[in-house]
Amino acid sequence: MKAIRRFTVRPVLPEPLRPLSDLARNLRWSWHAETRDLFQSVDPERWAASGGDPVRLLGSVPPARLADLAADRRFLRRLAAVEGDLNDYLNGERWYQAQPDELPAAVAYFSPEFGITAALPQYSGGLGILAGDHLKAASDLGVPLIGVGLLYRHGYFRQTLSRDGWQQEHYPVLDPHELPVVLLEEPDGTPAQVALALPGGRQLHARIWLAQVGRVPLLMLDSDVEENDLGERGVTDRLYGGGSEHRLLQEMLLGIGGVRAVRTYCRLTGRPAPEVFHTNEGHAGFLGLERIAELCAEGLDFDSALEAVRAGTVFTTHTPVPAGIDRFDRELVARHFGPDAELPRIDVGRVLRLGMETYPGGEPNLFNMAVMGLRLAQRANGVSLLHGNVSREMFSGLWPGFDADEVPITSVTNGVHAPTWVAPEVFRLGARQIGVQRAEDALTVGGSDRWDAVADIPDQEIWELRRGLREQLVTEVRERLRASWRQRGAGTAELGWIDGVLDPDVLTIGFARRVPSYKRLTLMLRDRDRLMDLLLHPERPVQIVVAGKAHPADDGGKRLVQELVRFADDPRVRHRIVFLPDYGMGMAQKLYPGCDIWLNNPLRPLEACGTSGMKAALNGCLNLSVLDGWWDEWFQPDFGWAIPTADGVGTDPDHRDDIEAAALYDLLEQRVTPGFYERGGQSGLPDRWIEMVRQTLSLLGPKVLAGRMVREYVERLYTPAALAHRSMDPDAARELAEWKGRVRAAWPGVTVDHVETSAAAALAELGTTLGLRVRVGLGELGPDDVEVQVVSGRVDEEDHIADAAVVPLKPVGSPDQDGRWVYEGPLSLDRTGPFGYTVRILPAHRLLASSAELGLVAGPSEELVEAAGLLMR
Repeated sequence: MKAIRRFTVRPVLPEPLRPLSDLARNLRWSWHAETRDLFQSVDPERWAASGGDPVRLLGSVPPARLADLAADRRFLRRLAAVEGDLNDYLNGERWYQAQPDELPAAVAYFSPEFGITAALPQYSGGLGILAGDHLKAASDLGVPLIGVGLLYRHGYFRQTLSRDGWQQEHYPVLDPHELPVVLLEEPDGTPAQVALALPGGRQLHARIWLAQVGRVPLLMLDSDVEENDLGERGVTDRLYGGGSEHRLLQEMLLGIGGVRAVRTYCRLTGRPAPEVFHTNEGHAGFLGLERIAELCAEGLDFDSALEAVRAGTVFTTHTPVPAGIDRFDRELVARHFGPDAELPRIDVGRVLRLGMETYPGGEPNLFNMAVMGLRLAQRANGVSLLHGNVSREMFSGLWPGFDADEVPITSVTNGVHAPTWVAPEVFRLGARQIGVQRAEDALTVGGSDRWDAVADIPDQEIWELRRGLREQLVTEVRERLRASWRQRGAGTAELGWIDGVLDPDVLTIGFARRVPSYKRLTLMLRDRDRLMDLLLHPERPVQIVVAGKAHPADDGGKRLVQELVRFADDPRVRHRIVFLPDYGMGMAQKLYPGCDIWLNNPLRPLEACGTSGMKAALNGCLNLSVLDGWWDEWFQPDFGWAIPTADGVGTDPDHRDDIEAAALYDLLEQRVTPGFYERGGQSGLPDRWIEMVRQTLSLLGPKVLAGRMVREYVERLYTPAALAHRSMDPDAARELAEWKGRVRAAWPGVTVDHVETSAAAALAELGTTLGLRVRVGLGELGPDDVEVQVVSGRVDEEDHIADAAVVPLKPVGSPDQDGRWVYEGPLSLDRTGPFGYTVRILPAHRLLASSAELGLVAGPSEELVEAAGLLMR
């Protein structure tokens, strides 16, 4: 029989055990080993059955067991110690509190997904895991962050396989009352709510759930409330589900509703209002519109409010391809804004212009969320050095007239939260060397360039650690593989072979990630005979563990999964290669430490950062990867291998895959497997391999930390944004908006009319300084509105300047009879070879974050360039 109604019945904990409830509701347990060990000791079998979820565990423990624990003095001492440790963590001074006073009072961090723990399944892949690690690292550092997201009643999908290896999706319903979250309530005990106006006089209501991530609150909006009609109740049903309007409503709720949720939270708790708003990818971009509407309600005009909002906004882009950006039909967006819907006081035309693709190749009928995100943020970044370059190229059309390297998008390379991803065995090995507290500080705060203590760990201990972790992975894989085959319809009698799957003494390769085509899940299958030879080599075999989900709507990705599964089902190799369905955080935490090699072979440069290899590296796993994302930045032969790429413009995709697959096989055959299996003299250990593990831990470990990443955000983006926010009071915002309007109107009259130097010939000696004299027309503007610059450097055959040096010129005297100004300054010939310079005029104002901010630049005409001989060789 099926129940017609469902309740969540919570246990009543005996008074001495009440702290267990607080410990279970603060998600710090997800990365704090002592807290997890305490919960495991409550009931080891039920802890395993609950998937390591304290809330589910406490809901299943019999009252008799709770009574026993309440009288167990040893357990109560442990409970008091863990409770005291959490209180110290929540209330003590941390890194942020020791920094200068100019830091932001609070930062709001918006993301469509957060991967905190498998017990709160609100993530699909790397973006969500990164957001979760960002919150955890901010908590460890004491950064006053407020996370904002949505609570999806189905989360992302659960993945199983059919008998023939086709991906199948399942959407279990999540009951928030069974999750580690609590409702945010008004003083009278009613649930706090936000509401959005919809076309036709309807409203979209949402409750606010609070997940406490250490010191950081995470606000999650849930539209499944009685006040909504059936359609509106489903807005937060699935992560990345539904059609275009469904996604638009999700993103409006996240951005606009999210700002309202932050205001509600600060009102109810007394927390300081955020000075900085950080948009993690374009999904939350509408938050800027809500903040503009707030300021307009206080009396600012739209343009002034836009400047005030931009000053305190940071935008992070995660995609290196235009296809990865959310774009909506303009008419759809227009229908949801304006007098009959949301933000009625803001002109719909102004809203639409923020998302228009007003650049060559842009689509005028689409509203681009990333373009809006960039226009609403004064500071923007990619997530690795290479991705910063790719982003500047991709979005350069928004800053016409500027070289891509001057586009105001910087980069902060992602990091991973070490306490979440480092195996307890690895942590204990480090703690034995330097003590528990120093080991914790090294993994959370970071700050050092290298972990020198790793050098003192004996080779034997490193090798035994790696084998032990591999052995744990073998056990985990066999359990998961057996469960998967039962789901595929196999009987127990058919599955005896699984006891021989994988070998704890064989070189183990891991490959686990989402399955879009550019990540090339099946590149390893390009030459199946060669792969079989590697798997079945008599002296130097390899074994491979693969996992990954294709998007439910991506049949191409599902075919890749099926192709890999069918290969792994082959009785000849199934003991050496496995595909594990339902990749998630729980599996990942076993997979990264247990592998010897982490394989990554995307199409370069389509991997924005790719953090899975970072998590593997923190456990002493070596990376074998294409030079893309973070690996392009930090690869060294001391701790891994680079797969050569064939990314020339004219390379046929199939041919490229053949070339790069062959390079992968070559590396495995000639360098990787010999290194693992070759044994040194007296020790009988693979000395060179162990040294690479040591170098990975000591040199790569400190770089890949989320603590390092969040400190960079604080120092390079959050603090400048907070200072800009404070300086942009209403008067300053009006001043800047009016100035920008005046400059844009007058810019067609800005010209470079004449350039001359003191050089008589086109040949000069290194170290020579030339005098430069420039005559410019400023039209309705004056010298205070602009900066005239000389830009110089090496030039190529087409006279493009590379590695440019920029020097401002100074105005001399007053304007002449024609209203022209003369500027002068030195030009240093500071490098040999072909050398060139040009002159340009840019807008200049003290409140600009970048001279490229307006996308305006004036330079010499083609005729002037040819006549003046601006090139010096």
